[in-house]
Amino acid sequence: MKLLIVTQAVDANDPVLGFFVHWIEEFAKHFERIEVIALRVGKYDLPGNVRVHSLGKENKPPRFARRLLYILRFKRLVWKLRHDYDAVFVHMNPEYLALAGWWWRITRKRVVLWYAHRAVTLKLRVAARFADVIATTSASSFNLNSHKVHVLGHGIDTAFFRNPHKRSVPHSPLEIICVGRLTPIKDQRTVVEALALLRERDVDVRLTLIGAPVRAGDSAYEHEVKELVAKRGLEDRVAFVGAVTYDNMPRQYAEHDISVNLCPTGGLDKVVFESMAASVPAIVANRGFKKYLGSYAERLSFLHGDSHDLAEKISALIRAPDFAQVGSDLAETARREADVSILVTALAKLLS
Repeated sequence: MKLLIVTQAVDANDPVLGFFVHWIEEFAKHFERIEVIALRVGKYDLPGNVRVHSLGKENKPPRFARRLLYILRFKRLVWKLRHDYDAVFVHMNPEYLALAGWWWRITRKRVVLWYAHRAVTLKLRVAARFADVIATTSASSFNLNSHKVHVLGHGIDTAFFRNPHKRSVPHSPLEIICVGRLTPIKDQRTVVEALALLRERDVDVRLTLIGAPVRAGDSAYEHEVKELVAKRGLEDRVAFVGAVTYDNMPRQYAEHDISVNLCPTGGLDKVVFESMAASVPAIVANRGFKKYLGSYAERLSFLHGDSHDLAEKISALIRAPDFAQVGSDLAETARREADVSILVTALAKLLS
């Protein structure tokens, strides 16, 4: 069976979408041939049965003609490759289904849309009509009612994040990592406040914030967070690293003791599973992770927006005699519950 994958980027260095190269590698084990259409193409090393086609965003075409050019190239490739695929997997971009869904429907190509976002747009509503199946990470990650929805969880390349040199005791000073774009829903202000509380208790601690502003308004939030860091006198304790390429993330996790994810209950943030896969305990505000944290759920969960509760959970964890065991157990859970091989096997069955 042959597959067409449509995605935003094929680039192992992309800070957000670099993981998708590993997804394609896994798909290549299940299909005879794979054609990939991506808006932008960068670094990749894929099996011989995979061929990648770019719509050309990496070449930065003139702004005034950019969108039209992408649409024309996409439609040309869909037509050109029409005999080279039996099914279609669309990753996170419902507009592609809005453009070509009618064609795939009349040519009887089975279509699976992967979508994991709270937003319900007109493009998504149109795409949902043309998709045979809609796959997502959790029930809270897809807010459009449809009988087509299948909840499959995340797909993390746990071997890629495996940390064979995980420390049995925390560093001194304690190293905390927080991964995610600088934006209000990621709530980095709360971890800065928790850091200030820990410093007041003479806990020697440093914080690394990985991520950059992306959307309109995010730069203003970044400024707020930096102002708070200065106000709390933490300039020498908080590092704003910015965006980090996906290939470098395993090293980032390995250099830290604890990760903190501050998003409210809702869709499951994949960086929590990455941290778990790296044997780095993740303290979360999202109660949706409870089943994945297992017996550690209460110890590793804090009240959303409550810096005092977060500081308490961090303080208790680093003093716990089973600190190393927590990390090891979470890594095993990530491998068992969220590995990319499990997810892609499920998607391959839905595409058949």
